Amino acid sequence: MPKADLDKTDIGILAALQKNGRLSNVELAETVALSPSPCLRRLKLLEDNGIIQGYVARLSPQALGLDIHAFVRLQVDRHRPEAVQALLDAVASWPEVTGCFSLAGDTECLLDIRASDMAHYARFVQEQLLAQPAVLSARSSFVLRTWKDSTELPLDALSASGD
Repeated sequence: MPKADLDKTDIGILAALQKNGRLSNVELAETVALSPSPCLRRLKLLEDNGIIQGYVARLSPQALGLDIHAFVRLQVDRHRPEAVQALLDAVASWPEVTGCFSLAGDTECLLDIRASDMAHYARFVQEQLLAQPAVLSARSSFVLRTWKDSTELPLDALSASGD
């Protein structure tokens, strides 16, 4: 996907929405010094171009009792493409997996997993993850403390073309 051609106002809209996705159009327009109609047009364009992919509520895993946070490094059998595809299909359906990444290096796949407790985690790994024929090995690392967990992208790293 080519880099988006964003100006200072577009970046301002994105920055404001990253901090508070519930801003009304009027509040957003005030924040970026536009009137509501042009602000809404720009917002719609950002959505139509796939820059804004959607709006969600950010939930607290701890408040919901999802106290186990683990990263699992997988080695997969790349010589069996149908088994790898079955694994990817399964990963997409497992609510415990909140992220799945293909990596360069000695780990082929990294899973971000949430579970309520160690029994839930162990059941998931043993009964679902390791039951996949494509999984050759799985190594878990557990989060002890989170120092930063953000969904905000570094927009100030973008060069605004319309300055």
